[in-house]
Amino acid sequence: MRYVMAIDQGTTSSRAILFDEKMTIKTIAQEEFPQHYPASGWVEHDPSDLWSTVAATCRAAIEKAGINATDIAAIGITNQRETTLVWDKATGEPLHNAIVWQDRRTADYCAEMVAAGHEDTITRKTGLLFDPYFSSTKLKWILDKVPGSRERAAKGELLFGTVDTYIIWRLTGGAVHATDATNACRTMLYDIEKGTWSTTICALFDIPMEVLPEVKNSADDFGVTRRDLFGREIPILGVAGDQQAATVGQACFKPGMMKSTYGTGCFALLNTGDTPIRSNNRLLTTVAYQLDGKRTYALEGSIFIAGAVVQWLRDCLKIIREAPETQPLAEKADPMQSVVMVPAFTGLGAPYWKPDCRGAVFGLTRNSGPAEFARAALESVGYQTRDLLEAMRADAPGELKGVLRVDGGMSASDWTMQFLSDIIGAPVDRPEVKETTALGAAWLAGMKAGIYPDQDAFANNWALEARFEPKMAKDERAQKYARWHKAVQATMAV
Repeated sequence: MRYVMAIDQGTTSSRAILFDEKMTIKTIAQEEFPQHYPASGWVEHDPSDLWSTVAATCRAAIEKAGINATDIAAIGITNQRETTLVWDKATGEPLHNAIVWQDRRTADYCAEMVAAGHEDTITRKTGLLFDPYFSSTKLKWILDKVPGSRERAAKGELLFGTVDTYIIWRLTGGAVHATDATNACRTMLYDIEKGTWSTTICALFDIPMEVLPEVKNSADDFGVTRRDLFGREIPILGVAGDQQAATVGQACFKPGMMKSTYGTGCFALLNTGDTPIRSNNRLLTTVAYQLDGKRTYALEGSIFIAGAVVQWLRDCLKIIREAPETQPLAEKADPMQSVVMVPAFTGLGAPYWKPDCRGAVFGLTRNSGPAEFARAALESVGYQTRDLLEAMRADAPGELKGVLRVDGGMSASDWTMQFLSDIIGAPVDRPEVKETTALGAAWLAGMKAGIYPDQDAFANNWALEARFEPKMAKDERAQKYARWHKAVQATMAV
């Protein structure tokens, strides 16, 4: 039996998952790490935590499976996107903590650049909007704030990377400084049509191009691991940012297919084929995956807070002890109350893009309590998803198929998925394999290694676990969605 190990380096934890030759999960090892909030709106990770948890979970997964490293044919990597690291090429010492995708410290700079008329250039070349979400302004901030770093970068002494690049560099002992197209396209430095780093944008941000990694296919040769890590060298053959990896894992290979992943945030991707569709509704145009030099594009809508709203109920309001308690609590909510929660804790993402906006709750009565808060929190995910779908329908009329494929932690909640189906007015499909992000990374690596099937065969093996059909009356759906829009407009007005 040959195995593929998927490294899933996420925002709050690192995981290693071993898949067998039938793409069935053998073992999972997971380890959480601390989040750092040095100032309001700032979010950082200690790079040593990212690396140590990756290495530890890989070893733990191998040990739990009772196998040897010789049984692992390949490694696939998927990762939190946009999170930015800069490190010393010679020593590997980071210049600063990793600045996480959620971080908003460059919001004022982004607003200044938009006011100066630079967003059209950014959107035309990268498919992105001028927002602190992406890597480029985080990288610029580090180079601006750490004395002498820009000069050292120009001399080739420093390296930049998103988390995948950093993990590859550490796994290979510094032999490989590379990323894949799905991660490169999230930096706001990459020309998605030319498939190259943009000299124009790098000059705009005064970023020396010497720090940038090589960009490869999503299934490609990313080197081999150091022999001392696992007892033998293991080839790294697949890399994709977490949302693109989930798109692959959901087998959304045909134009019009769409998936939505519910983790810390929610990210919906619509496959648009080999032509990038430019959004008129403030969605992102991105690379879905790149195989054999051919890029497949997608429209993406990003919601910053999805599963994180449940963490907020648990950690801050303390009305639940465990995330699964949210569903039975929501079921007890008073049906006569209309509490609406806009969870803009770190701003609003697509299609609003209001980084300075903050959360709000509307419709509170004297009887509103934990049950109503729980229901409003779960419903907010459905409302935000519909916002994305409405924008996609406007940008790509006729492209969007009738079914939404879902994955991620919140997709396990039947109540939440039923409300999602009700509010979007379309079927919601949940697959048998819910670890679609890791599966996507594993398939990329296993396909490259020759032990997993091609795209068509992989897609044919996709299996449905549950389908949720809309049950809500059309008038009720319209009323609820209108109430949500009023709440969003009021939140943005503050």
